[in-house]
Amino acid sequence: MQILHLSDTHNQHRQLGKLPAADVIIHSGDITFAGTGDEVLDFIEWFGSLSYQYKIFIAGNHDYALEGKAPERIQRFLPENCFYLYNSGITINEIRFWGIPFFFSPDEPNSNTKTIDLVPNDADVIITHRPPFGILDQSSNTRFGCSDLLQAVTRIRPAYHLFGHIHDAYGIEKHKQTTFLNAAVVDTNYRLVNDPILFEL
Repeated sequence: MQILHLSDTHNQHRQLGKLPAADVIIHSGDITFAGTGDEVLDFIEWFGSLSYQYKIFIAGNHDYALEGKAPERIQRFLPENCFYLYNSGITINEIRFWGIPFFFSPDEPNSNTKTIDLVPNDADVIITHRPPFGILDQSSNTRFGCSDLLQAVTRIRPAYHLFGHIHDAYGIEKHKQTTFLNAAVVDTNYRLVNDPILFEL
């Protein structure tokens, strides 16, 4: 299965141009810039029209319009082959995907252990917006990753952990059990400078 991963398009999705072919495309959050409902709907229209067999996305901290929205409500706006994951998962061709959103609102269960404990032990691909602590999470000599998330990924040992959030930590880091991908396509000035990352599972 070929998977194309991107993150942090910040309302610039229509400027990406032609994307590489893959079986599944995954967006790991910050689909908008200002977080408005109109921005979310524009992204859904674009994302849903892409010619990938399966499409998956989660919400990031910029995506305010998705805060507190039940995933079933968002799913009604999506094509049958497109999935919004919100502390939930989907199995495609026996590959188990699990998505965790990230919001700054105190009303949202962001990165606490209760939310992370929902990740099943047999997850093959974990999708988050925030990185795990110490892995592709550094900006201006500060690490912004989540320690609880790192512990969960270390325990579960998925084949891949996909995320973004830290724009200037774009890249791939391979560990013994898990490959980590930060696919933020913009830099700290919100300029499109990085390519989505294509990999095979």
